[in-house]
Amino acid sequence: MTDDHALDRLRAAGFSVDALTEEQLEVLSELSPHELDVLEEIKGRLDAVEPEVRAHGGEIAGGALF
Repeated sequence: MTDDHALDRLRAAGFSVDALTEEQLEVLSELSPHELDVLEEIKGRLDAVEPEVRAHGGEIAGGALF
């Protein structure tokens, strides 16, 4: 069973959690509030440099966090 609060928080932050497996959802649902904060911070940083990263030909940064 998953914690909808954690998954809802990730969805609200722009993570594509609906495409993940049940096992992956289980892992994400068990993240602590601090771990969720860290994921959101990293995603925000990646999103902030996305055009620059794409200009270098890499799609990996956008895919690194879903």
